[in-house]
Formats: sequence, structure tokens, C-alpha cells
Amino acid sequence: MQHDRREFMKKSGLVGLGVMSGSLLDLHSNPQSINPALPVNNQQELNMIGSYGPWAKSLNLEKLPSHSFRNSEITDLDAWRDATRKLVAERMGAVDLGSIPKVVVHQTGSFEGVVFEEITYQLPSGNPTKAVILKPENAKGKLPAILGLHCHGGNKFLGLDKICKTKADIPSYVQNHHNTYYEGRAWANEAAKQGYVVMVHDAFAFGSRRVLVEDVPVPIRQGITDFSLDTEEQIETYNSWASEHEHILAKSLFCAGTSWPAVFLAEDQMALSILAAREDVDSSKLGCAGLSGGGLRTVMLGGLDPRISCAVAVGFMTTWVDLLLYKSYTHTWMTYVPILPQELDFPEILGLRAPLPTLVLNDIEDQLFTLSEMEKADEILTEVYAKANASDKYKCTFYPGPHKFDKAMQEEAFAWFDRWLKG
Repeated sequence: MQHDRREFMKKSGLVGLGVMSGSLLDLHSNPQSINPALPVNNQQELNMIGSYGPWAKSLNLEKLPSHSFRNSEITDLDAWRDATRKLVAERMGAVDLGSIPKVVVHQTGSFEGVVFEEITYQLPSGNPTKAVILKPENAKGKLPAILGLHCHGGNKFLGLDKICKTKADIPSYVQNHHNTYYEGRAWANEAAKQGYVVMVHDAFAFGSRRVLVEDVPVPIRQGITDFSLDTEEQIETYNSWASEHEHILAKSLFCAGTSWPAVFLAEDQMALSILAAREDVDSSKLGCAGLSGGGLRTVMLGGLDPRISCAVAVGFMTTWVDLLLYKSYTHTWMTYVPILPQELDFPEILGLRAPLPTLVLNDIEDQLFTLSEMEKADEILTEVYAKANASDKYKCTFYPGPHKFDKAMQEEAFAWFDRWLKG
């Protein structure tokens, strides 16, 4: 049954951030299936919380948020940025992971034009974080660097393998992921070939950082064991379990006074610190990029950490209105920061990095978002950058097709990095 559900999720194309049950899929795409007697104008008003939607939207989302840089009375860019970053950190429940941990190098080698290091480091909780460092063969001196942020993809068993590789012989389910979202590429490797040191690490709750089934109480294990995850079907069973466990993890973090975005950010910032401290990295030229869940992490890291000189957010840009009314069912708990929509619209989190270079790449038929709200997000960021006198530092491109980061989009991302990190 879980395997069948997993297959349905794959076919629906809504696994970019892990959807809830398939029964919700028709809610937005075919309103008439709910009540054929509804008049056309009412069908268009259907939303995720029914008759409560317009009221909920009216609470805070029909006016400029209080800390939006678009407010005419806010004129000091630096003061606004500093104060608002502190506010967002408070809303998230920011966590401190301490000093940079010791890095252990487990294996080095070369593969298809890049040299790699497979490393681990121990954070204050959980298993050691696995990461891979990639750079061009025969590279000398300090290079600009990119933190590659892997996607969600409805797959918590995998982490860094989603966007990088160190050998040709990889499991079919990993190659299928590359094919589905990246047009067959391990894009972090391609970025390294362009002349960058690229680091990819397992995010909180993914890969080496995933929640182990045998670490939780027996009643919620559903008969799964961590030692039986040998086949693709068993891995899909784990991923279904992890999807259903996600709300438990999110609620538990709230009870700890923090949130999933805060833990994501803290672990990504630690990875950035490890990358920046390397002798082969020019720490004044750091970028980050990612698709989907990696795009979400780019929004947070790029918006809140001034060390990111250049950011590329792919397949994760919309508004709180979109998430409130139409598309929350296509997303996980990793997105939400309580109270923050009163103070910033979602794109304005990324806008906190203005005037630093920022590229947003969207897919016109992206199943995870409403096109009109993606366009509204672009308008918001355009206005923020214009007010910051940095219109040339912001760009948004819409590509045909569904949720993805294909070769054409990758090439634009690499060119953007070349422009701002190599110039």
C-alpha cells in the first residue's frame, strides 16, 4: 500500500517537496469534482481551507507587511536589513550549533574532470553529517565556491547524492532522481567543472542526517527497521514513513522553541563555515543554489547570511497567499515560520540580501505553485531591488515545463555565478 502511494506521488509530479495524500490533488485542479452544482464563480474561489480562506487572507495578507522594504517610510536599506534579519531569526527560533567541528576526510579521488573529498563532521546532535567537496582537476590557488543545496524530492533516504556523484556506478533510484529533476545531470559536478569549489552536505532529516526508525518509539515505527533498507522498495517504504513522520518532527521542534527552517538554516550556515574556511576557497566569493527544497534553503540562507555573495533560487518562489489558499498541500512543514507573514511576504526573505546578486529560476508549469503568485513574487523582488538601486543585481526567468532544474536552467545559473563571483 505504501509502495502504491509512493508511485502515485511520483506520477503526480508533486514530490518536489513531498505532498500529503493524493486525495487532495483534485481540490485545486478540478473544483467541480467536489461539488458539480457549484456556480462557476464560486468554483474559482475554492481553496485549501474552504470558506475560512478569504477571512484568513484578510487578517494580514491584503496589506503591505509591517517590515516590508516596500513601505515608503523605510528608507535606510542597511538598518532595515539588519533589524529584519534579527526579527526573522527570532521568529524562526534560531539555534546555535557552536564552533566549527572537526572535519574528517574519508576518501579522495577524481571523477570525470573533478577531484573530490568525501568528508564527515559531527554536529551537536544526530549522526555525523556526510558531505562531498568537488573542484576542477588541476585547480590551483583560491577559487570561488558554491554551497550546493540538495532538494527534498519526497526522498529523505537520499541527501547529497541527489545532486552530485563521485563514481559512474550509482543505484538506479539515484539516477532516476537525476533524470527526473536535473535532466540526467549531477549539477554540483557540472558547477565544479566551471571553476568552483562546490560543497554538498546532507541537510537536516536527509541522508546521513535522517531520523532513524529504531531511534523512535515502537508504536510509530510501522514495522520498519533501519537495517532492512537494501532494496528500492524498502527505501520507498522508509520515505513514506518519513513523510508521515514529518508533522511529528515539526511539532516537536515547535515545542523546543524552534522550527524546521531554523534548523535547516543553522546546519546550512555551519556547512558554509566549513566551506569558507578551506585553504582553496576565496571566502569573499561564496554562492549558494538549489532546486525545490534546495531553493527554499537558498531563500533562507541567501536572505539571512551576508556571506552569500551570489544566490540562485530554483523552483521555490511564491507568496504566502499562494501557500495559504492554494498550494500548502504540495509542501512540507519545512517552509513555515509562525507570525512572519505579518512582517514579510515570502519573497522578501530572499529580498533581505538586496543589493547582492540574486537569480530566481521558475518553471511555468510548476505543479507546486500558482503561476500568478510566482509572477507576483517576481514583482515584489523587482520592487525591492529597484528601491535598493540594484535592479541589475536581480533577475527572474520563467522556463517552460514542470518542476525541475534542467540543463538550460543550470547553464543560466552557472553564467550568473560567473558574472558575479568571477568578475
